Amino acid sequence: MSVSNAIIRITNLRLRTYIGFNPEEREKLQDVVINLEIHYPADKASTTDNVDQALNYKVVCKSIINHVEEGHFLLLEKLVGDVLNIASEHPWVTFASVTIDKPHALRFADSVSLTLEKHCDR
Repeated sequence: MSVSNAIIRITNLRLRTYIGFNPEEREKLQDVVINLEIHYPADKASTTDNVDQALNYKVVCKSIINHVEEGHFLLLEKLVGDVLNIASEHPWVTFASVTIDKPHALRFADSVSLTLEKHCDR
């Protein structure tokens, strides 16, 4: 059996950070909701049950949490780009996609979101 691709999804990771360029946004923590998808080949992990053959999503998630909670960001684009770089830094990753929602960013909308994707040529 050959498995071509594993898809890891981390759904609705709720964090708080400084995001925005208005004075009140720069002084007050705001909620963000992160959704990400990471693709990698999982042939060995799916047949051997060997932890060392699998991408450790807990390590990726902890790195994202630390970066987001410790950061200050003017633009949603910068925050999403940083999280995308963390999600795709492992050499096995072939594709990553990150969407971050900023709830209540607009008066009459539930949230504003931005998505970035990266195809990794390795």
